[in-house]
Amino acid sequence: MELIHVIDIKNGIAVHAKLGQREHYLPIQSALCPSHKVASVIDCFLELADFKIMYLADLNAITNDGDNQALIKALLQDYPKINFWVDSGFQAKPSALLAFENYRPILGSECYSDKEVECLKLFEKNFILSLDFSAQGLPLGSEKLFHEQQWWTQQIILMTLARVGSNLGVDLEKLTYYQSLNSKVEFIASGGVRSIEDAKLLQELGVKKALCASALHNKAITAEDIKKLQAKKYPD
Repeated sequence: MELIHVIDIKNGIAVHAKLGQREHYLPIQSALCPSHKVASVIDCFLELADFKIMYLADLNAITNDGDNQALIKALLQDYPKINFWVDSGFQAKPSALLAFENYRPILGSECYSDKEVECLKLFEKNFILSLDFSAQGLPLGSEKLFHEQQWWTQQIILMTLARVGSNLGVDLEKLTYYQSLNSKVEFIASGGVRSIEDAKLLQELGVKKALCASALHNKAITAEDIKKLQAKKYPD
């Protein structure tokens, strides 16, 4: 199983995501990294483990309050061996960042209405769909993306905002339900990984990837845990 480190970026710095309440996100306070500079956070996590994928959420772009595209472009250039999955909110057409081989856009349902879904055809499935659920557990954005599998990509993130930065654990029920709808899609867990025990539950469910931040920052998941998860050798 692979853990994907998440960095939420707001006004050029890394912030702590909690319950999807983006207006209240504060600069990251981490037991692992003393700085909230995004590059410093990346460096700290590369010292912890050989992360192949990192997820960047441009919160300014997602909330229509500017963007952090210049910073993200610099990261793509400075860390060519890392595959960056980037959520920059609504995109009507593919970004110029696609010129970078280590860039993969995340398109979240919360940013698309039923009328805007047609924009996704321009991406020719060259993105990862994120099915987003509110703090109340309700689907966000276009209903078509949740119910019409023609819009689904080979990998889909199930983003449960109610469990991001919380102490509620992973949403096994939602993951199980969507896995039952299409066994060929790789569903990726996002939200609620508190510890290695939660990661093991996902692994037992057949989940191959999970987005994670808080449990890494507070050292609830260690470098040794990550190695064992990757090797599928974590004891029962």
